[in-house]
Amino acid sequence: MALTQVSSNKCCNGYQKVFEHDSSELKCKMKFAIYLPPKAESSKCPVLYWLSGLTCTEQNFITKAGSQQAASEHGIIVVAPDTSPRGCNIEGEDESWDFGTGAGFYVNATQEPWKTNYRMYSYVTEELPRLINSNFPADPEKMSISGHSMGGHGALICALKNPGKYKSVSAFAPICNPIQCAWGQKAFSGYLGPDKSTWELYDATVLAESYSGPELDILIDQGRDDQFLSSSQLLPDNLIAACSKKKIPVVFRLQQGYDHSYYFIFSFINDHIKHHAKYLNA
Repeated sequence: MALTQVSSNKCCNGYQKVFEHDSSELKCKMKFAIYLPPKAESSKCPVLYWLSGLTCTEQNFITKAGSQQAASEHGIIVVAPDTSPRGCNIEGEDESWDFGTGAGFYVNATQEPWKTNYRMYSYVTEELPRLINSNFPADPEKMSISGHSMGGHGALICALKNPGKYKSVSAFAPICNPIQCAWGQKAFSGYLGPDKSTWELYDATVLAESYSGPELDILIDQGRDDQFLSSSQLLPDNLIAACSKKKIPVVFRLQQGYDHSYYFIFSFINDHIKHHAKYLNA
């Protein structure tokens, strides 16, 4: 599949690049960002996939999170896709910030008019890794996944739904129990329809309750002053309870004074890269 390079910038002795391609899953042009550490010039490297939150594109993470230094040091390729299909001309896709454009929620939609294009789950877990593995010096056996907010939800469900596929998972302020919060209920009813049993297939708390794969070490950072924590959009306690019941190891860190922004992500991204490096470079 043809890739078009949109930009390339030397960074921390590696290269931060952005590419565009025609997506077979999403039936539109998609961009993704990829950081290639210096090690990628001479050998295959493990890959960390980063999923961004509501309203983001592939740009937010690469310009604000400061992940490149740690990725360079640990020899990890970091791939950051967009958060939804773009320019599909679906009626209503640009009407709100938490549904449609910039808000794909990492599900495969089953409802009209979304089901043809809004297949972010398959894009992230199947099409994008195939593309990365065939076009870059990526080790296909070594993948991990992380994300923020809606993307933290995406990272958790991708890992829990695919036991053994990802070596590790982490999240910043993830939406942990979307079937119980306003953001999730709005998105899932639109993309998946009224049958709530189909919603459970994309809910990290529900998936954790039935997880039976190889041990998965989860790292979650959550800002204590996050307005979405206090408005019950994130519900981390529900996920922690489900994980402790199933003996899934979770390191949950409530970070004093931090909010939901990229200042929070920037503050702890090195810990997350180090968490993944422990498993990816084992």
